Amino acid sequence: MEMKTGTNPIESALRILRQYKTLAEKGMEQVTDEEFFRTPEPESNSIAVIVKHVSGNLLSRWTNFLTTDGEKEWRDRDSEFELDEMERSELMQMWDRGWQSLFSSLKVLRPEDLGKIITIRTEPHSVLEAVNRTLTHMSYHVGQIVLLAKMFKSSQWQTLTIPRKKSREFNEKMSKA
Repeated sequence: MEMKTGTNPIESALRILRQYKTLAEKGMEQVTDEEFFRTPEPESNSIAVIVKHVSGNLLSRWTNFLTTDGEKEWRDRDSEFELDEMERSELMQMWDRGWQSLFSSLKVLRPEDLGKIITIRTEPHSVLEAVNRTLTHMSYHVGQIVLLAKMFKSSQWQTLTIPRKKSREFNEKMSKA
């Protein structure tokens, strides 16, 4: 199936997911190690825990994506919410492995694969549904990471998007580009 540029849902998902990854990383770059591991209150997750969970989710869902259930037997989801004695660098390596698994799997998909049926926790999903599920799941956790980082940095936060009270200026700049 031939698609016009910008209309391929797989390419679109890849673009958006890369933006999410970058957004989260730019937020995480602004926090100290102490802030990276800080839990704002007892029932919340730290950025570190979210990083570990995202990694585990992506590795499980996107390893052998078309041929095995998205909830792998080797995944221990509950342990993703425990850090033990992990270092930030180790967590960031896990983060990169998870995202690489996703990106590698998406790159080989073709538009005709979108209707194929895969399973996640034995439940059938079309490939398109699985991609959309990951898009929404990642946006949820990236939002958490950015919110925590912004909260920890307060007035020292360097905005990741259009600064407050700068929308008009930004739009004028974009219209001249």
